[in-house]
Amino acid sequence: MYLQVKNKKIKLIEQVGFWNRFKGLKFVLEPIDYGLRFSKKKFVTTNFLCQRIDIVLTDKEDNILYIYEKMKTEKYILPRRKVYHVYFLPLNTAKDLKIGTKLKIIKTKKEKEIDQKKQS
Repeated sequence: MYLQVKNKKIKLIEQVGFWNRFKGLKFVLEPIDYGLRFSKKKFVTTNFLCQRIDIVLTDKEDNILYIYEKMKTEKYILPRRKVYHVYFLPLNTAKDLKIGTKLKIIKTKKEKEIDQKKQS
């Protein structure tokens, strides 16, 4: 899965399972060039992050509701209404995004096939 922002494609990793959701980007020292997607998450904390990131909160259809740029460590975002997905993105990715627009998510062929099987 990829997120397209202007001319850049950023790889997105879906965080599934307790350990992956808990760890997120904690203690990652090198600058990230990928993003994380958390579903069904409303409360966000940046405890133990070793770098600044951009955070985007969206609804189920990936319409942008809130954007937080250059989030430092030890910060909290309280639960917000209608939020369904939380994206942790590399620094300065969110500067090209606007509230009210839809994120352009590009799925791989394999992911599309899995979605079709779920719908059947």
